[in-house]
Amino acid sequence: MCLGVPGRIVSVLGADPLRMGTVDFDGARRSVCLAYVPEAEAGDYVIVHVGFAISRIDEAEAAETLAVLRAVPDALATELGPDREAG
Repeated sequence: MCLGVPGRIVSVLGADPLRMGTVDFDGARRSVCLAYVPEAEAGDYVIVHVGFAISRIDEAEAAETLAVLRAVPDALATELGPDREAG
């Protein structure tokens, strides 16, 4: 199953056209391409699918979606892959 997972942008690196950022997914941090959401900045919440942020969302929507994912055993771990520090 492939999901769009909400996360909060912790930092933004680089410039257009290939902006990257570190995104926090309920405690797990991953490097994410921000090219599809050029208006997104640190502190914003985004939906991420296969390493690409595809849209911005508000904090309430992110919290609601994360609550649903937490209710499904191993959903976040499955979607995010093995733990590794974003570089």
